[in-house]
Amino acid sequence: MLSDDQLMRYNRQLLVPDFDIAGQEKLQQATVLILGLGGLGCPAALYLAAAGVGRLVLVDGDEVELSNLQRQVAHGDADIGSNKAVSVASTIAALNPEVDVIVHSAQVGADDLAPLLADVQLVVDASDNYPTRFALNRACIAAGIPLVSAAAVRDEGQLAVFDPHRGGPCYRCLYPLEGSATALSCSESGVLAPVVGVLGSLQAMEALKLLANYGEVLRGTLLMLDLRNMQIQRLKISPRPGCPDCSALQTGG
Repeated sequence: MLSDDQLMRYNRQLLVPDFDIAGQEKLQQATVLILGLGGLGCPAALYLAAAGVGRLVLVDGDEVELSNLQRQVAHGDADIGSNKAVSVASTIAALNPEVDVIVHSAQVGADDLAPLLADVQLVVDASDNYPTRFALNRACIAAGIPLVSAAAVRDEGQLAVFDPHRGGPCYRCLYPLEGSATALSCSESGVLAPVVGVLGSLQAMEALKLLANYGEVLRGTLLMLDLRNMQIQRLKISPRPGCPDCSALQTGG
């Protein structure tokens, strides 16, 4: 049940048709893990916290650098040298102290993911490399929880929800080959600051929709954005037959 202060804090959300108090209470009860607190993870974490998600698990082993500040909006000059997850936790505490924040400030490998996903309802993948994304995809499938994935570079981005337990493909269906060690990176290819802000905010929106059972979620759909020319495409994506990660779900095995 929402307190008087919460009714005031979340008033504008409560006015949204089909969301209202029931949706807000679902957010309060939810736990979301965000892996990566950089360009995508910063806006995703801030909007989920501001919207009233009850618990956020922040995972990032990197430190804030000067070159991050152009786009990673939860960090400031004073945070340079600090762990990114710790920095974002501090920003969230100032933004919405009601949110319970759990910080994991070490680098995580595939074997570390299963314990981190215990009691988590949803994962936001804001990582920047393929090995992490593939490992996280498998961990989410094993845990039976949705994965909200995004990527951004230069002036382009893409967004999808992978939730094969409830229909549709997994991340491996879209990218079947694990051979590439690292995704196209902002440090090598550049990125305009608002691009990651747009994609991270859209990740937060998809997460809120999933948690509150609100609207149409991007299951089985890849949203592609060309922000240089303001062109947006929606591409249907289907489970890949024989996918090493989710084919057992397709066959009922």
